Amino acid sequence: MKIILTNEVSGLGIAGDVVDVRDGYARNYLLPRGFAIRWTRGGEKDVEQIRRARKIREIATIEQANDVRAQLEGTKVRLKVRAGEGGRLFGSVTPADIATAVKSAGGPDVDKRRVELGSPIKTLGSHEVSVRLHTDVVAKVGVEVQAA
Repeated sequence: MKIILTNEVSGLGIAGDVVDVRDGYARNYLLPRGFAIRWTRGGEKDVEQIRRARKIREIATIEQANDVRAQLEGTKVRLKVRAGEGGRLFGSVTPADIATAVKSAGGPDVDKRRVELGSPIKTLGSHEVSVRLHTDVVAKVGVEVQAA
């Protein structure tokens, strides 16, 4: 099935790319989550609009990405969350929570879709999170999860 990506999908492409994927992958994963739309002849106008929006949002050069990485790695991020006995959280820390905490700690604006968690954060303590700023630049951010 031919689709147009509306968001960056790891291993597949970036927003605005027209890709060919298996029907089940498109129907069951990409389309319901809003990562893609079906390709149509009229959809070519959408591709240009998506690419323009992406250029506005994205970090254009590797130098800019390295500057933002230096800011992120120098930022101390602390999250206060509700926790139960033994340091287990009620729920988990999401990429949106981390993006908000980076901004409130005085760091740069980070898109929640660029925050990559290796595994869900469900305990108190120090955790390391990756932020993909550019295709070649990844920032490692230390997150301290504390009980509220």
